[in-house]
Amino acid sequence: MSLLIFMIAFLMGSVPFGLLLTQAFTDQDLREIGSGNIGATNVLRAGHKGLAVATVLLDGGKGLMAVLLVHRFGDVGHIEAWWPALAALGAVSGHCFSPWLRFQGGKGVASFLGAWLLLTGLGFMAIVVWLVVAALWRRSSLAALSASFSAPFLLWGDWLSLGLISILSLIIWLRHWANLRRLLDDTEPLIGQS
Repeated sequence: MSLLIFMIAFLMGSVPFGLLLTQAFTDQDLREIGSGNIGATNVLRAGHKGLAVATVLLDGGKGLMAVLLVHRFGDVGHIEAWWPALAALGAVSGHCFSPWLRFQGGKGVASFLGAWLLLTGLGFMAIVVWLVVAALWRRSSLAALSASFSAPFLLWGDWLSLGLISILSLIIWLRHWANLRRLLDDTEPLIGQS
């Protein structure tokens, strides 16, 4: 059952909404614009505010729906306490390593934050961390790194779920490795900067 949960969540997460939206409404290939990333920050960087908002909502929805489905399954059958965290890991992994893009993809932040809303009663705190850091420093990558770093501390005590969320946070940090180097060099673009 665990493998099935992971695979369903992985496939849900693998849909590259940012890429699909920009191709559908602008005839642009998001992978050839800005950072080449398929996420909302690059959609915004390409000058499409409405599409960026839609991308955030849809990518966040992938993580949220994956966890929600596990909870709904729990209403009719047995559910292990760590299955929602496994679904979150699957959705974010699918976004980061999409089979539709030859196992390339985005950085997983919106999917992570969407899943996080249902993983714990403190789930909204990761979003608050992202918003505060983004507002103060205007760097999406710094906000993402801060939010993912804070996440394991918000789930302290459930050790198996904590382990899965720590893996998820590590994936996000690894996907932001180039951003981290630019942050250290003070060359990372600001939010909305083309």
